[in-house]
Amino acid sequence: MSTTFIDTGKLPRVALPAGQGAMTEILNRDLCGAKNVVGTLRWLDTSDSFAAEAKADTHQLLYFMEGDGTITLEGKDYDVAKGAGIYLGPKETARIRPRGKGGVKLFHLVVPKIKD
Repeated sequence: MSTTFIDTGKLPRVALPAGQGAMTEILNRDLCGAKNVVGTLRWLDTSDSFAAEAKADTHQLLYFMEGDGTITLEGKDYDVAKGAGIYLGPKETARIRPRGKGGVKLFHLVVPKIKD
């Protein structure tokens, strides 16, 4: 097994439709041969939001790398800050939006559920 170094600062940042921020995949099959995981950096400006939808047979991790935000789970809001994270199982959803004057930077990891 070899080690692959990925300079995430050189990867293209993709602007998403209005209100959804921007993203770039930093971990996937094309970049490093990852077969069972996709890692994405996401940036949300103050008026943006991100809806992590339920994905059948996947697990998701969302981690706040920068900024303060609000995560909505099952209709309830939770204020979070840099260093906070959330795990979503296959049937769980969340909505994330920045809180305060600045935006947020998220690390979003999606892993399929491995069947026994």
